[in-house]
Amino acid sequence: MSGMKIGEAAREAGVNLDTLRYYERRGLLPEPPRRPSGYRVFDDGTVRRVRFIKRAQELGFTLNEIRDLMELRLAPEASCRDVRDKAAAKIASIDAKIQQLRSMREALEGLTAACSGRGPVEECPILASLSNDP
Repeated sequence: MSGMKIGEAAREAGVNLDTLRYYERRGLLPEPPRRPSGYRVFDDGTVRRVRFIKRAQELGFTLNEIRDLMELRLAPEASCRDVRDKAAAKIASIDAKIQQLRSMREALEGLTAACSGRGPVEECPILASLSNDP
């Protein structure tokens, strides 16, 4: 039986062993066959799949969303539009996060501007604002 041991597959995919094991536990990678010695055997398809997962993560997809994308790839009734819809939904999610981060930044800018940076910490307007009940 040819193939790679887990260390070789991880190295080829650019991840560590624990990442491969984690993806297996999450069901993103099929359980690999074993050699008679008990060692698991990974093939090039596993490496390609892990690279796909890592690239999708770099674009902000969660592991659950990545699983959905991989399932679409195998679904005979799925179309490119289905994948596009998932990407568009991710863009909307990213836009919402960006807006939330902008709001957080503005609030912190206001708090920072209200603090002279002088005086005892118990008089800090930033800490006072964080301590205020709504």
